[in-house]
Amino acid sequence: MDLDRVDPALRAGTRRVRLPDVSQRWIRSTLRFVTRVMPVPRIEGVRVDVRRVGAQRLRVYRPQKRSSEAALLWVHGGGLLFGDARQDERLCAETARALGIVVVSVNYRFAPDHPFPAAHDDVYAGWKWLQTEVGRLGVDPTRVVLGGESAGGGLAAGVAQRVRDEGGVQPIGQWLFAPMIDDRTAADRSLDALDHAVWNNRHNRVGWTAYLGGAADGATMPPYAAPARREDLTGLPPTYLAVGDIELFFAEVRDYAQRLAAAGVPTTLDVVPGGPHGFESWARDTEPARALLSRARTWLWDVISTPA
Repeated sequence: MDLDRVDPALRAGTRRVRLPDVSQRWIRSTLRFVTRVMPVPRIEGVRVDVRRVGAQRLRVYRPQKRSSEAALLWVHGGGLLFGDARQDERLCAETARALGIVVVSVNYRFAPDHPFPAAHDDVYAGWKWLQTEVGRLGVDPTRVVLGGESAGGGLAAGVAQRVRDEGGVQPIGQWLFAPMIDDRTAADRSLDALDHAVWNNRHNRVGWTAYLGGAADGATMPPYAAPARREDLTGLPPTYLAVGDIELFFAEVRDYAQRLAAAGVPTTLDVVPGGPHGFESWARDTEPARALLSRARTWLWDVISTPA
């Protein structure tokens, strides 16, 4: 890990964020337990409710002051192996309060216990649930944005593609932070030596292999499993993509942004110099993270405020 390339404001945090060997079942189990029971901050002005869709829990954030009937469906990260909606409590609650919108954060099943399409189906079920609950939540079903971070960003992107194919009510945007969208990165062994901070390619290969139930970079890929594999990107909603220029996913996210733009999708690629993977979450109180989230929320507000 080359700390010299990390933004100076993020170096101390980067030193502390070292993920253990996620190929070990006991480590994955520990990480799942920790994120499931982790304490969450109380954000003034936001009511948080827990709902169930099948066996999965949703966290619903409703601000006291509503500015819009729009909503954000959010998906947490964790390499497709672990995580919980609770880990993004501040991001979701503060976004709900800052923009005056409802935010719904979904949980999903993890690989390798539940390979594709389990997690994808769980997020899709969250989308369908939100569409049926719009009356109770005071949400306009045609003003929903799909968003997520890392593995959650990849899941959100895959669901956006599925909803596009099925027709009907569409999301009005994708709000994606360093999305995990291309299994072919994991198959590139030359990236192992770079030991990217926070999430390196050895971790990445464990996640993709577990999710796909076999080696990454296979000759065929089920639809929606690896969103960057999709050839036709036309008709997808306006997309915001944030990524650090030193992280493992930089190339795949940049390439996806270019392909979206070439397909006529309004696309914003926000590249953060010296930004390690997920820093907007684990270093949220630093200047680079605050600046990124401010730009991202400005984009989100512009999208939900644009007349249909």
